[in-house]
Amino acid sequence: MSGPKITFYFDIGSPFSCIAFHVLRASSNSPVFSTCEIEYVPILLRDLMQVCQNTPPIAVKNKFQWINRERIYWARRFDVPMSEAIPNGFPASTTEVQLALCAIATNVPEKLVSVAEKLFRGFWEDGDSAVLTSAGFLPILEEELGADNAQDIIEQSKNDEVKSTLHESTQRVFTLGAFGLPWFDCTNSQGNQEGFWGIDHLGRVVDFLQLDASMDKSFRVLL
Repeated sequence: MSGPKITFYFDIGSPFSCIAFHVLRASSNSPVFSTCEIEYVPILLRDLMQVCQNTPPIAVKNKFQWINRERIYWARRFDVPMSEAIPNGFPASTTEVQLALCAIATNVPEKLVSVAEKLFRGFWEDGDSAVLTSAGFLPILEEELGADNAQDIIEQSKNDEVKSTLHESTQRVFTLGAFGLPWFDCTNSQGNQEGFWGIDHLGRVVDFLQLDASMDKSFRVLL
């Protein structure tokens, strides 16, 4: 019998992906997921929304204001660093940064989480939309990977193979039932599999994986 597993699909441009990312990281936030094997998979939210024919929240009257309040609430609830101000240029294209993360996941997977953390902080805590572009995130890659490896990742992110991998990951999460982010593809200790969407469904994730929510008082509102 194997332990619980979560495949976490994310995009740096998604505020709720940012919050979920920090919560899943037991070392930096909640201990609830400390027994889980977690795989982090970058996708392109824009393409997922298109294939689902899902209307962007910013285009729906009243919905964007609601989601923005929810963004701040859940960030504060789980003690996730996040600016109350919306990042300049939001919503912005995340194609470059998601391709770079895809290249990192393929070539230096052990660095994926640390790079993603700094990118999330740069965009959602500092409000710096430049980190979504190669010129903006290159210093982060250099800090985490070294100058030579960082440049290699930039070059690899332009390859058709990496573009295909990002596309396939996006199609895969769509096939699993996703229509937005964050998406948690979960397998419990009995081998049962189920997918969950949204930060406000983390309580369902915990219940399905038979985790101990009492380890983190932030989960009380979800249960």
